[in-house]
Amino acid sequence: MPQLQRRRETWQLEGGAAAHVMDLETAVKDGILGGCAAGGAPAAAVAEKLDLKTMIEELESTDDVPRVFICPISLEPMVDPVTLSTGQTYERSNILRWFSMGHLTCPTTMQELWDDGGVTPNQTLRRLIFAWFSQRRLLLKKRSEDVHGRAEELLAALRRAKGQSSRSQVLSELLQLVSSHASAKKTVANSGGIALISELLGPFTSHAVGSHAIAILVLLPLDSQALQSLMEPAKISLVVDILNEGFLETKMDCVKLIGLLMEEEGFRPEIVSSLSLLVGLLRLVKDRRHLAGVNAGLILLKAMSCHQQLRSSMVTVGAVPLLVELLLLPSSNVNCLEATLQILTLLSAMAEGAASIKDCPAAIPNLVRLLMRVTETCTESALSILWNICRSAPEECAPRSVEAGLAAKLLLVIQSGCSPAVKQRSAELLKLCSLNYTTAHFISKCKLTRTIQ
Repeated sequence: MPQLQRRRETWQLEGGAAAHVMDLETAVKDGILGGCAAGGAPAAAVAEKLDLKTMIEELESTDDVPRVFICPISLEPMVDPVTLSTGQTYERSNILRWFSMGHLTCPTTMQELWDDGGVTPNQTLRRLIFAWFSQRRLLLKKRSEDVHGRAEELLAALRRAKGQSSRSQVLSELLQLVSSHASAKKTVANSGGIALISELLGPFTSHAVGSHAIAILVLLPLDSQALQSLMEPAKISLVVDILNEGFLETKMDCVKLIGLLMEEEGFRPEIVSSLSLLVGLLRLVKDRRHLAGVNAGLILLKAMSCHQQLRSSMVTVGAVPLLVELLLLPSSNVNCLEATLQILTLLSAMAEGAASIKDCPAAIPNLVRLLMRVTETCTESALSILWNICRSAPEECAPRSVEAGLAAKLLLVIQSGCSPAVKQRSAELLKLCSLNYTTAHFISKCKLTRTIQ
């Protein structure tokens, strides 16, 4: 047998100032493996009689688990570690599954096993794993209790705070706590924090207080009662003002909150019919330096465009030219392109929307360009828009579409693997476009040479 050299693994147990780095031999000498955790308490008592598997499952992340605790096969922490004759250790169920597949080798070293796959329970390592996870569970439990207490203190301070400055300071700290700890969200929600923070929104609320309050609210589980309360006109007005004047993250929080309100069963379109809201959303969408903001704004505009009265307002404030500009985004921005085309599809179904799209010189060329270019959803939406505007003004739009290469693109769609509905719409649009041409002339327009490029 060749001599195998085991690596000296090291890891760190957490414990404030007493934390230190050690290896397997040091852990044995120091008594860590004797079943005692920090402070001399028995590990079994520390773990409150929870088994190792339960403690591992409770851990949110295994990124900082020592490598020596990880099974090389599953890359998960081991519960029942066993060691082979090669000196390598694995989770028992994983290595037995490896053997059941007919392998009589060590998965890590690929050496043949002289004992026909015999395994030896590694009780030393198992006790160390148990001690490490026990200590980690205690630490997380203490941290959770600390977070709960601090959240309660901040809510009490918020109830006592009178001025806008003091409220802003408390909300800022509460936002940091809620953003960092899931347990803080639960504490705030269970302690009446949602109603408390919602009541801070009003006509006399400063933007600093409003921004922090909205940022906290979108992180919390808002029930129907909370959402109904947030639909009050004074609160919506403040959210719209902050959307128009806040920083990017604040604007995205406002968009998310309005989106949550629109999903509520009792939502009414007039709640968000403000032209200022549409202007704020269009400003957010226009700034293509921040695609996250563009995408967030488009998602809300898409939801708003499902309501007839809001679609009319969108056309009135000049949304169409801006949306047409977004069609120039790279094909890699699939979500933005799909949302933009879906909004334009709904707008083009109205006479004023179709007229506004028709009046944009770049609209038809870009719609034709996107056919068979990004996704089938984009192709379907672009076809619907072209159909609506060509049907509303066939003498003007059909020739412009054909000159932009539409006829050849439609033939490609018909011969593609798109859905039957998309192919049918392509055939109808092709027929509509051919009405203004002689047969020979139209056939010449269907050549693919220039269009495919």
